[in-house]
Parts: sequence; C-alpha cells; structure tokens
Amino acid sequence: MTQGTLAPEARSLLDTASMTDPIISARPRAYYAAMRSFDPVHWDEKLGMYLVSRYEDIATIQQDPITYSVNKGYHTQQAKGFQQEFQEILERDGGGYFPDAIMSDPPYHTRIRKLMEKAFSAHRVKELEPRIEKVVIDLIDSVADRGEADAVQDFAVPLTVRIICEQLGLDWNMKDRIARWSIAVTAQIGRMQDREQMLGHAREICDLQHYLIAKMREREADPREDMISDLVHARDAEGQALTFAEAVSLIRALLIAGNETTATALGNLFYILATRPEIATLLQASVDDDRLMNRFVEELLRIEPPVRGLSRMTTREVELGGKTLPAGAHLLLMYASANDQEDVFPDPRRFDLDRPNIGRHLSFGGGVHRCIGLALARMEIKVAAREIVRRIGDIELAIAPEEIRYLPTVATQSIERLPIRFTRRG
Repeated sequence: MTQGTLAPEARSLLDTASMTDPIISARPRAYYAAMRSFDPVHWDEKLGMYLVSRYEDIATIQQDPITYSVNKGYHTQQAKGFQQEFQEILERDGGGYFPDAIMSDPPYHTRIRKLMEKAFSAHRVKELEPRIEKVVIDLIDSVADRGEADAVQDFAVPLTVRIICEQLGLDWNMKDRIARWSIAVTAQIGRMQDREQMLGHAREICDLQHYLIAKMREREADPREDMISDLVHARDAEGQALTFAEAVSLIRALLIAGNETTATALGNLFYILATRPEIATLLQASVDDDRLMNRFVEELLRIEPPVRGLSRMTTREVELGGKTLPAGAHLLLMYASANDQEDVFPDPRRFDLDRPNIGRHLSFGGGVHRCIGLALARMEIKVAAREIVRRIGDIELAIAPEEIRYLPTVATQSIERLPIRFTRRG
C-alpha cells in the first residue's frame, strides 16, 4: 500500500488520536508511523506535549541538553495536574520532597552522574552475573513443571526486584511493596493518573521514602558492600558528598528505574517468544554463542523498547523537524517510534541479528543522559533469555493478544499481566 493511499487515514489519525487513549497507547505503531510521515514534531492536544517521532530529531535533542532541558521537562511532567498537592503530601508525610537529582542539566548533572557511576563499576556489575544466573534458574525451575505462569508477575517482576535488592542490600522478600512503589513512582511521569490514583500513589511513595531513609541511616553508621553504601559515602573530586536530598533521590531512582524498565524488557521478551516462534527458534540457535546473544539483546531492545519515551522542555525558541517551537515547549521523545523508522532500520519489524547498525537503537536514550545502568540491564536480559530457552520451550500465550493490558503510562509500554503456557525442557 502506498503512502498516498495511507495519507487520508494517517492524517485523520493525527487529528483524532492521542497517547492518552488506552487503545493507542497499547498499540501505537500506526500513530507513530503517521507522525513520522506527516508531522514528525506533533502536538498531542490531550497530552499537552509535542511528540518527537523521528530518529534524527531525537538525536538533535540529545546532543543539546541545554536547549532541551531534562530538568524542566521531567519536573514539569511530574504529577502533572496535581503537582503542588503531590509535593505537599511528600513534604508532610514522606520525610520530604526530593527532586530527582539525576534528571537535571549540565553542569550540575555532570557531578551527580559521576557520583552515581561509582555504584555501577564494571567490577560490581560483573560480580553480579553468577548471582543473577542463579536467581533466573531458581525462578524458572519454580514454575517449569506447572506448564503455565504469568510471565510478568511470576518471573519478570520478582527477578528484577530480587536483583535490584541484591545490588542495594535490601530484603527481596518485600517484593510486593517494591512492585507497588515502582508503579507509583512511574505513574508520576505517566500523565494518565486521576487525583484519586495520585493520592494512592503518593501514599506508596511516602512509604518508600521512609523505608529508604532508614536504610541510609543504617549505612551511614555501618557501611556494607552495596550500592546504598556506595552513594551514602560517595565523594566527588573535591571531597564533597551528596546532599541528603540528592542521596535519597538517587537511591530511589536506582530501586525504581533498575526494577521497572528491566521488568518491562523481560515481559517484552516473553511476549515475543510467545507470539513469534521464528524468534524463539533464532534464540535457541544463538544461545551458546555469546556474540550472537549480545546482538539478540540489542535487537530485542530495538524492536520492543521498554521505555516508550521521556520528556524534555525547550529553554529558548528553536527549530525542530521543520517546526518552530517556543521556549517552554514540552516534548516527549518517542524512542519506540525512532526505533521503528524504516530509513534508519530497514524492514524494522524483522528481527535481524545481522543489522549493521544493531546498536544504534535509542532504547537507552543518548547523549549525557544515556541510561547509567545499561550494562547491568543488558546482562540481566541476556542471562534471562539464555536460561529461559534452555529450560522451557513451546511458549505460547494463554490469552488472546488483544486481551493483553498495559500499565496506564506514556513513559513505558509495560505489560500488566502475561499468562503463558510452555513445556519443560530436559
């Protein structure tokens, strides 16, 4: 079908659709394609944001973190519509309101990131691999004989919660609380909560902050080999420590971002294996080849990115994608759309381990704000993919694809539940 044939339908979609629509949010590719073709920096009236859909425009933004501010974009997005009330609740009941220090602009961001990187040393990530492998195997073995499971609730969420708890030195038996906290924090940048939901989420975040503050106080007095200790005792080149507010915000970010996005990626992995048997076959053929497994992870992240998009705000009038944007324009960088762009990734829906640009996807963002935990995320996904196909096979959905529900957020495309059937191998 030609672009000319699609034009009236695509233009109509741009006039009527919104990322706030649960149907569009769950199955957004036609919306993405319409934007890329006809309005690459598209004003979504209901969302109140410009959706940046093309790879080259997102790359431009990522190369200029001063004109396109993460600090303004992120903090304007937070608890949108209920921001003052949300902050007051945290100040009153949650130990304080602690803005996300990592979601900031240079030069402040440069200092914060260097301190945060101390928790992600190559040594610490590498030493986690055998422990991650054991957790993955234990979880698979706990469900393998049942022949059915919820891939998200029985595997993806408990796996990522347990791993992030090991990193931070927390009790992973709190997995249900941590899962609730993750949903509550993510909802604040999701733009799809009503006031009642915000109040419930704010209560969860208060609970989260009190828990983390208590753990920080323990590590101040008694440091351990964990990331909380790393951050509480981190010093920059001038010997300055993080402020209390900075440390709370960074530890909160590690717990939530290190859990939510990787759990989403693992849910997407199961979805692909259950719905595209040719990819399951490809994974089985690659499982003993570390180079191919690394490429498998990159292509999985490109074709089903866990982060749909993150926000920026212009600090001056600027031209982008043929459109003049005023200072204060709120943007959502649609990473998932850019990863689907045919002139960057030919035949984008084909899962292709031989892509010459397989690592150019935007699933980890880019520029100075490229995901700080990407090495750990890649390793978790690789280990999980490898052990899944070694231990179970014949994976299929236990519900119709149209019955799959997603968490209500524009920030990620997170499957809520994914019932599957399978057989044990060996």
